[in-house]
Amino acid sequence: MNKKRILYFALMFLPLLITVAALPFLPETIPAHYNFAGEIDRFGSKYETLLFPAITVGMGFFMLWMAKIAAKHEENGSNNEKIVFYTGMGLSVFFTIEHCYFLYRDFTAAAGMGYAHETDINQLFCVLFGIGLVITGNFMPKLRNNSLIGLRTSWSTKNDVTWKKCQLFGGISFIIIGILTVIAGIFLEGYTAMCVALGLLLTDTVICVVYSYKIAKKY
Repeated sequence: MNKKRILYFALMFLPLLITVAALPFLPETIPAHYNFAGEIDRFGSKYETLLFPAITVGMGFFMLWMAKIAAKHEENGSNNEKIVFYTGMGLSVFFTIEHCYFLYRDFTAAAGMGYAHETDINQLFCVLFGIGLVITGNFMPKLRNNSLIGLRTSWSTKNDVTWKKCQLFGGISFIIIGILTVIAGIFLEGYTAMCVALGLLLTDTVICVVYSYKIAKKY
């Protein structure tokens, strides 16, 4: 097993290891669910904290499987496989940060400090999601034509020219939308930040689809 795969598995299992270490110090009852406003709307057993790490592990194995499929779809080289692999690592980091935030809120309760609200979960999500979009945008122009990942429409996959132009356009638009999403996460709060982020993503999706149609008509 090479160093990259070791790092991949380490990141994949990190939330589980952190949670197992934290369990003895958590209160028996913890916040189990939050609404879109970042407010607690359900309490549950501390063992429910194991659910999120389990999802992270499952997602990690799923991305490895996707990487293998990407490799089979790629005639030359392993560019797409590597991108899916690194995407899996990025998602593990994203989930780990989110999970550590929830554990922090649980620990403040255990310390008798109440359920802290210093950091808005929606703001944190927007900042992390925006960073993810920026990173994804940088990878997209490097993708080779495939039937699995990238800006894929019936028009973008028409030929190599439409594919390359669509991935470049999609990559640039992802970077722009990602930066705007980070800004929204910093300056907006709660449900407003989330709505703006989703609105930006939806708008960008429509623009990318329309662009792929126009490029296909031209080439």
